[in-house]
Amino acid sequence: MSHALHHAQINLLNAQARLPLVAGLAVKFAVVVTKWDTRRKTRRDLRLLEPHMLRDIGLDHPTASAEASKPFWRD
Repeated sequence: MSHALHHAQINLLNAQARLPLVAGLAVKFAVVVTKWDTRRKTRRDLRLLEPHMLRDIGLDHPTASAEASKPFWRD
């Protein structure tokens, strides 16, 4: 089970007018960790796709491999 915040929750937290400094930093940290977790999972799953599935999403094997090999912190 993922403990990452959902985008709606993140947007709600970011929309707060005045968060205390520590709370604001915690929200920013949670956003970054959530993005990293999503990238890690997406890239892991991309490695497992069959060639016909890659074609369905408009990717070829070299492009998918290049994306899947990126570390989670790189965009």
